[in-house]
Amino acid sequence: MSQHNELGKDGEDAAVAYLKSKGYYICDRNWRQGRLELDIVAMLADTMVVVEVKTRTNTECASPEEAVTRAKMRHIVQAADAYLCATKMKWRSVRFDIVTLVGCEGQFRIEHIEDAFEPMLLL
Repeated sequence: MSQHNELGKDGEDAAVAYLKSKGYYICDRNWRQGRLELDIVAMLADTMVVVEVKTRTNTECASPEEAVTRAKMRHIVQAADAYLCATKMKWRSVRFDIVTLVGCEGQFRIEHIEDAFEPMLLL
């Protein structure tokens, strides 16, 4: 596995551990359907929380959340819609979060941006 992919996996593992420590139940990781993909689908109370994970070794060029562009947000919303249809799960609400990790395995600085974007504003 390349260093880039390994860093991403380490970041996702740390994000899952962080979310679990905050009371989230992890429903799915790396869910895929065709070209659509969701990093983490979690549940908190009766809310489906779609979590995009961005991991970087440093922020010299840009912050990790800057990689979640408007086009990426639209893609995440499409994937969440496909997830809802595929799983036929009923949720009271859906929220889109971003978890950023900067550093290396075991030494990540984690930031959790709740309600990072609103799907209706992407139309």
